[in-house]
Amino acid sequence: METIESEPQVTANRRGVAFTLLHQGRPVECIVSTAALEAWFWLEPRASDARMLKTFNDGYPRIRAIAERRSACPSCHASGTDAR
Repeated sequence: METIESEPQVTANRRGVAFTLLHQGRPVECIVSTAALEAWFWLEPRASDARMLKTFNDGYPRIRAIAERRSACPSCHASGTDAR
């Protein structure tokens, strides 16, 4: 799966970071929740947008792997905080 060249962005409600992947040639909009970043990537509560994006970028290889697995099996979706 390829990443579309667009910068990840903190969502307007600050509940996550949005990014886009290509799956089978089609764009898939993805969001990793703030709760997942806090639980699995050590983001401190009430972090700034800049800190959220840094945490996302630091954890991107893992985040991307999870997003790719979920895109390959849409019926396998869980709560959004499963970072196995």
